[in-house]
Amino acid sequence: MLSSMTGYGRAQKILNGRDILVEIRSVNHRYFDYSSRIPRVYNYIDEKLKSLMKDHVSRGKIEVNVTVNSIESKDSVIHINKSAVEGYVTALRDVSGDLSLEDDLKLSNLLKLPDIFNVQKLPDNEEQIWNDISEVAGEALEKFIDMRRTEGAKLKNDVIEKAASIEKMVAEVEKISPVTSENYRKKLTAKLEEILESKEIDQQRIVTEAAIFAEKIAVDEETVRLRSHISQLRTMLDSEETVGRKLDFIVQEMNREVNTIGSKAQDLNITKIVVDMKAEIEKIREQIQNIE
Repeated sequence: MLSSMTGYGRAQKILNGRDILVEIRSVNHRYFDYSSRIPRVYNYIDEKLKSLMKDHVSRGKIEVNVTVNSIESKDSVIHINKSAVEGYVTALRDVSGDLSLEDDLKLSNLLKLPDIFNVQKLPDNEEQIWNDISEVAGEALEKFIDMRRTEGAKLKNDVIEKAASIEKMVAEVEKISPVTSENYRKKLTAKLEEILESKEIDQQRIVTEAAIFAEKIAVDEETVRLRSHISQLRTMLDSEETVGRKLDFIVQEMNREVNTIGSKAQDLNITKIVVDMKAEIEKIREQIQNIE
């Protein structure tokens, strides 16, 4: 299915004590261009995320944002430094005895003393963390892809409509072109009659000159190729493959044929049609710049 290169997807879930948010957005780019914003402690998942995106996206500037907040404190273990506590208690009681002070030592007094707590961060379970983040990323990716396909369908319909418009103009050119040759033959005959002041002119010469002119302005080959390119355009738009670059090539070829028709045109009506066709092709070019 045709996809746009513009898209956005967002998913958020709480898994294993972590609130995980993943956002994916993309804009136009000729190639696959990936960037991310991930908490530094989880940088080890970056390559895996990039690989996940690349499996589903072939073109576009992709940006992935990952936010992870712990809502259950399971990532650290606190140990009491018993030897330090015992040292403090012994020292304080020695001082109280030496100075004849009341021994009113309480646990709350010890909490204020330094170095009695040892906070140790538990090692990350990298596999579990990746599984959780990839689950959320997968949901965000589905929404992201759905949006790109919805936008792609709109682009497809618009391009098809413009291609049909060009096809109608091609038919007009094919209708006008033979008339142009016949009008030239009549004008040439009238001109020679005026110059020679006689009706007895070389009809064979007229036919030859008209044939040369007709061949010079003939656009049959160009219109046939242009119709073929339009047909290929439609086929590509229905393809399940990535066709953005191929479409760009086809549109270039369409423009080439229209330019040739314009250079051969000896009729004002054809010239006007060529201008209109070029305008439609440019609109198609702008649209396919956003197709993956």
